[in-house]
Amino acid sequence: MDCCASSNNTGVIKIRECPSCGEKGKNVQIITLKSLLKALALETIESENSYAFCSNPACSIVYFSGNHSQTFMENDLKVPVYQKNPSTNVPVCYCFDWTKDRLQAAGTDQRPADEIKAHVQAGSCGCEVNNPQGACCLGNVSAFVRGLKKG
Repeated sequence: MDCCASSNNTGVIKIRECPSCGEKGKNVQIITLKSLLKALALETIESENSYAFCSNPACSIVYFSGNHSQTFMENDLKVPVYQKNPSTNVPVCYCFDWTKDRLQAAGTDQRPADEIKAHVQAGSCGCEVNNPQGACCLGNVSAFVRGLKKG
């Protein structure tokens, strides 16, 4: 299923709190973890568990299991995590490589969001396997560009 499609809400989302910071996590599909975890971390996944993503930049946990028996940190992933990594070469859009640097170079231009939307409409995105949050990045891109406008 296309992660950016509006019909992606298939079922009830259970809200879980991160065992480290207490913030509400967002459910992620197991395919996201299978795609992004390094081999050593991937070997430890408990397939019967459900997992959530912690977006709190101050928290070291990226994923945690519903029963809190497992946690994964950024160094367990193959890619840096936009929400947790201050580096300017970190992707904000993982599918089409719109990094913080690239978005800053585009400035307040709407072009990045328009390009990403066109790719999404063409069915070219793969956020569920490319983006650590396991969901469409358009919200992150729009928020980043809004921050540029304010700054």
